[in-house]
Amino acid sequence: MPRRGEPLRKLGFLTIGRFDADDPGPGIEETLQTIERAEALGFDTVWLRDRHLQPGISSPVAIMAAASQRTRRIELGTAVIPLGLENPFRLAEDLATVDILSGGRINPGVSVGTPMLYEHYKTALYPESADMQDFSKDRVLRLLRYLRGEPVSDFAGTVGIEQFTDRIQPHSPGLAERVWYGGGLASAIWAGEQGVNYLTSSVVSIEGTESRDFATIQGEQIDAFRSAHPHPEKARVSQGLVVIPTDSATDNEIRRYRDYAASRFERTKTPQGPRGMLFSPDYVGPSDELADQLFAHAGFQRADEIAFALPFTFGAEDYVQIIDDMAEKLGPALGWTPAQ
Repeated sequence: MPRRGEPLRKLGFLTIGRFDADDPGPGIEETLQTIERAEALGFDTVWLRDRHLQPGISSPVAIMAAASQRTRRIELGTAVIPLGLENPFRLAEDLATVDILSGGRINPGVSVGTPMLYEHYKTALYPESADMQDFSKDRVLRLLRYLRGEPVSDFAGTVGIEQFTDRIQPHSPGLAERVWYGGGLASAIWAGEQGVNYLTSSVVSIEGTESRDFATIQGEQIDAFRSAHPHPEKARVSQGLVVIPTDSATDNEIRRYRDYAASRFERTKTPQGPRGMLFSPDYVGPSDELADQLFAHAGFQRADEIAFALPFTFGAEDYVQIIDDMAEKLGPALGWTPAQ
């Protein structure tokens, strides 16, 4: 556990990979260069958000495939792929292919549920079966079975000169053990019971708790995950908050960063919506102050790995400053040592 004086196992960050919809190439290239920079700085992981019908990463598997050929060590994750827009059979093929290309560095994070704004494009996605789709956790279980190499066909053999197997090809051993799932208390327990890894973020649900403190709730959910996991000592937990170190930032950057955090603070005061979604405040400041705040954070205290979320709307120069300070200042203040 990353308590003061103890080593932090892994440090990474999460990016949306934004681009100009009229000219996406430069933005996509910027994302790949950011991943290369992260590896050079010693980060352990980079995580990709998955956004559909938006100018951001809509195909994280394709980005990971490209990044796998431009890096050699850093782990590449998704946070998260919404399985409601995916066919688990085809996704398993793609993930396994990229995992092999990367040398076993892929961490697929997934989610379920009805896709956002589904009513507006469901017939484009599922023309014949939009209203019959099952968006339950069964989609995760199917993906896990396929990644583990369980049969998907009742035929294996030769047809003419072509050889067929009864499981997904290629098969990448160990990939199923690197699947991640996120969500509230019930999801944390379910993820633990399934033996998958657990992603936390800057939003929690108050369902199942009397607390209204974000850090306390996040800590409770991580504890519930570990209690339900058959091998809690091996279970991986990643925490993802918006944390912006300002050590090398200019006065203008610091002002913009603080204005950004202030503009989002109102939503952290009370739970939002029918499920009581509670948002974490953003953390902005010098690394020594941020380290003090994180060491006192109940969620951080229980996580094994950290993936700080880069703000969606910042520019390329801002990201360079932030990830450089994460690697050179904040990470070491949290007990992290850059990978060689």
